[in-house]
Amino acid sequence: MRLARLQTSEGIVSGRYEDGVVRTDDGEYVVGRDGTLTYPCSPSALYCVGRNFAETLEQMDYERPDEPDFFIKPPASLVGPEDPIRYPDWTGELTYAGELAAVIDERCRDVDPADVPSVVRGYTVMNDVDALDQQGRTARKAFDTSGPLGPWIETDVDPTALDVRTTVDGELRQESNTELMLFDPYELVSVLSRRFTFRPGDVVAFGSPANPGTVEPGDTVEITYEGVGTLRNTVIAAAH
Repeated sequence: MRLARLQTSEGIVSGRYEDGVVRTDDGEYVVGRDGTLTYPCSPSALYCVGRNFAETLEQMDYERPDEPDFFIKPPASLVGPEDPIRYPDWTGELTYAGELAAVIDERCRDVDPADVPSVVRGYTVMNDVDALDQQGRTARKAFDTSGPLGPWIETDVDPTALDVRTTVDGELRQESNTELMLFDPYELVSVLSRRFTFRPGDVVAFGSPANPGTVEPGDTVEITYEGVGTLRNTVIAAAH
C-alpha cells in the first residue's frame, strides 16, 4: 500500500495513493486537479546515515566506519516530489544523493533489529542534497530544499535488496542495490534508536551509492528505488 499526503487549497490531506488518486475516509482527491503531492510525513527530524556504501568510501577517500556515521537535517530542509531544489548563491558545488528512507510509525526507543519492521510505517525516497564546498557537515547538509522526500510511503517492501537508479536529465548517474550497504536498514534504525527516541513520522535515511557529479540550475534529478517509487525534482537558481 502507498500512503501519500496531498496539499490542497484547504490544507493537507492524507490517505492511500493509487493511480493518481489519494483516497481518505472522507473522499477521493485527484492529484493535479485537487492538489499536489507533498512530502509524505511530518518528521521531527531527518536522521541521515553517511558513508554506508563501499563505493562512496572509495570515491571520497573516506575511512570505513566501525559504526554508522550519521547527521541530522531539520524539517525546514524538506520539500516534496516535483518541488524545486533551490541552488544557493553561497555555494558553487551542489550535489545529489539518492537514498532509501524509513518512516517511523510509533514513538520508540532501543529497538532490536528484528523488531524494526514493527515500528516502521514504510519506506520512501530521499535526495540528500549537499553543498559540497561548505565547511562543516551542518553547513553542507542543512539548508532550505536540501531534503526532497517522496513521492509516498510504500508499506509493503523489503528494504534489504532493492535496486536504485539516479538520473540527471535522463543520464544515468547512480546504479546500485541496498544489499551493498555496509550497515543494513534494520541495523541502522536499531543503532540510532539507542541514541534517540523516535517519534511518529521521523525519517531515517540509509545513505547513498557513489555520487558521480554535481547539478546546475535547470537539471532534473530522478531517483528510483525498486518497489518504492521515483522522486523527481528540478534544480532552480535561488531568488536573490
